[in-house]
Amino acid sequence: MIRMNQRGQALVEYLLIIAVISVVVVSVVKLLGGYLQDSMTKSSCNLIGKTYVEGSKPGEGTCVD
Repeated sequence: MIRMNQRGQALVEYLLIIAVISVVVVSVVKLLGGYLQDSMTKSSCNLIGKTYVEGSKPGEGTCVD
């Protein structure tokens, strides 16, 4: 009987760890998302031969001819 309770406890601990990691990852992406989007836009502008123009806020940059 004790063995089954320990398995359940381990499962709950793993789920809590996964939940905390998920919250941290979502928070980091939320904080840095605009900067990541700008770097991807800048790279794609270079690939297609257009000029990157920064936006007023992070994540608002665009490609122009």
